[in-house]
Amino acid sequence: MTVIDITKDYDTFTLTATAEFAADLEDVWQLWADPRKLEKWWGPPTYPATFDEHDLTPGGAAAYYMTSPEGEKYRGWWRITDVDAPHGFEFNDGFADESGTPIDDMPVCECAVRLSSFEGGTRLLMTSVYANRAEMEKAVEMGMVEGLTAAMGQMDALLP
Repeated sequence: MTVIDITKDYDTFTLTATAEFAADLEDVWQLWADPRKLEKWWGPPTYPATFDEHDLTPGGAAAYYMTSPEGEKYRGWWRITDVDAPHGFEFNDGFADESGTPIDDMPVCECAVRLSSFEGGTRLLMTSVYANRAEMEKAVEMGMVEGLTAAMGQMDALLP
């Protein structure tokens, strides 16, 4: 399995996912940098993602929606704050309404994706920091851990 650990730290409002791949760092980076590849795994298997916008540069943005099996669309947004290609990037991540406007009463997190090479492949560390415990608890209750595990579990099949 791709995901080897997900740690919840309610004292620091942090959710950290660790995954390892038997693939080169650049190939794993492309799963984030190429929106068509990102669409194939960002979201649980039964909620595929579609990216309307994908500008992976500092100050850039991404906008996407995940489609449920019933056809409902759940929208999200990223605001890119830093990029160190192919070693990772940082972004703010939140939920949006039908028009793409951020939803104020939904959790927002600061995410950092870090990629590093090791003998035999690439390690991915994704750290999500929430503003407070209540926001983190809400995200966890909404299924963030299970959803992230299922989504990242699709990455291996996309790598050479």
